[in-house]
Order: sequence, then structure tokens, then C-alpha cells
Amino acid sequence: MQQVSPGGAVPDSLVEVRGLVKRYGTKTAVDGLDLVVRAGTVTAVLGPNGAGKTTTVETCEGYRRPDAGTVRVLGLDPVADAARLRPRIGVMLQSGGVYSGARADEMLRHMARLHAHPLDVDTLIERLGLGSCGRTTYRRLSGGQQQRLALALAVVGRPELVFLDEPTAGLDPQARRSTWELVRELRADGVGTVLTTHFMDEAETLADDVVIIDAGRVIAQGSPEELCRGGAENTLRFTGRPALDLGSLLKALPDGTAAAELTPGVYRISGGIDPQLLATVAAWCAQHGVMADGISVERRTLEDVFLELTGKELRP
Repeated sequence: MQQVSPGGAVPDSLVEVRGLVKRYGTKTAVDGLDLVVRAGTVTAVLGPNGAGKTTTVETCEGYRRPDAGTVRVLGLDPVADAARLRPRIGVMLQSGGVYSGARADEMLRHMARLHAHPLDVDTLIERLGLGSCGRTTYRRLSGGQQQRLALALAVVGRPELVFLDEPTAGLDPQARRSTWELVRELRADGVGTVLTTHFMDEAETLADDVVIIDAGRVIAQGSPEELCRGGAENTLRFTGRPALDLGSLLKALPDGTAAAELTPGVYRISGGIDPQLLATVAAWCAQHGVMADGISVERRTLEDVFLELTGKELRP
């Protein structure tokens, strides 16, 4: 998918949010939030319900006016410069934004005609599996078909930046994978993507940067690898007979390694797990007549990190 930038040069930071505050009456939805989205990257914005992520994204899209702080998207104010900004960004809403009586094919072709250098509509229809429902009105499409059409409408104009709100909600596994591939192609073409999702594997697979928001503030950010580092990452677990001599085992292992018997016969080794350490543990067990069973190396997931930080499950 070859990218064209009709709006001119794209700044390295496509989105810059500094000290954003947004209130609804006496409730503060966003409280001094900072956010940066770089060109050619996917930024996943995660948070429990009511955390402020939707308000933050809608402010970047120009649908809400900040009460304090600054928001710049492609160097422009999303509210004051909306007319200049909208042709250069794509927005996929979780619901709405499409005429309910319009046919899928005519809606997508109409959107393409509004842009100077649109993607080929027929190719996009085939890519997203919309060919069989082209003459179906939007309101008669299934939930998954509506999602795919919304995604097509967001990217058909070759945006420099795209906001995707729950892009794979309601999709079957094949359509979900096709959506992932499209997001990867956008990134390869230098397009910045802001992604909100309730699927942890989606964020972990696609995102270059993850921003976790709770109570209107950023509580963690970094790459999935950085956020998952530590804790249960690279933890070796195995079972054997109870009350093994862990002191003897630790002498055979590198400095900085810890070992514990979690329950009788269930052991955990943490800290710098690598193939050599795995071989050392196996050799020690063999030398001491221990039948090590169920050896596994565990890694902390993004969902583990999210739950540790927020104490809440991520639900739609």
C-alpha cells in the first residue's frame, strides 16, 4: 500500500499532547495527561472503563475541546484547524459515523472521491472481505461487516495518521488477522496509528508503544517488551520431589538468580533465564537424582502488567 502525503512533510511526532485536562461538570475525565505518537508507529492506548482514554482520543480527533493543556495533531490544533486537519487523518469510530441507509460500496466510493489520492476501492473491498455485501445497506450489515467497512472508510484516503477504536471487535479470526496485516502495512508506509483495544494480544502484537491510562493519567508507557520486563518474565518453573536442597542448586547457577519452593515439590527459578541456565538446572537435577517434570519458562504478559497496575480487567 504505497503512501502519498498530500499535506506535505509529516513531523516526526504526529501527535503531541501536553498537560491535557478535560472535565465534565465536576468530574475530571483527563487530569494532566501527556501523549506522543511518532510517525510510522502504532501506539496502543489502554485503560479500564472510565479511565479517560476515549476522551483523550476524541480530543485528538477534534471532537472535544480541552479545558487545559495543549493538543497538536500533525502540528495543528484539532479544533481551530479542523478543516486543514481532517483530510490528512483517518478516524474509525467504534460505532456510528456512517449513513445507515447507504450501501457499503457507494459509501466507500463516495469517501474515496473526497480525497486527492485515494486507495484503489476495489482492492480495498477485496482485501477486507466486503465484496459480498457491497450492495447491502449499512444497517443490514453484520457487526463484523460494519467494523470492516468503518476501517476501510478510515484508510481509503491514505491518511498520514489514523485513529482506530476497537478495530477488530466482533471480527472472526480471519478478518482479525487481515486487519492486523493492514495496520502493519500502514506502519510500513510511515502512517502513525493510534489504537484503542480491549484485546491484550492485539496490543502486544501490533504496538510499538503502549500507553496505559487510569483515572485520567498515564500510569505506564513503553514498548510491550519494556512493560513486560521483570516480574514473572523469564521465570523457570518445574516440579520434583519436595524439599530439594536449593542452596546447592543456587551454587550451580549464576549470581542474581533466585530459587524458591512455592508449594511442596513445585519450584520457581527467576532472574536471567537463558538456554545455558536451563541446561544447568537439568544437569543439576540429573546429578542429584531428581526427575524434573513439567519444566517451563514463563513470561509476564501485557495483561499481567495491566492488571498489576490498574487492579482491573480490561473489558469492553
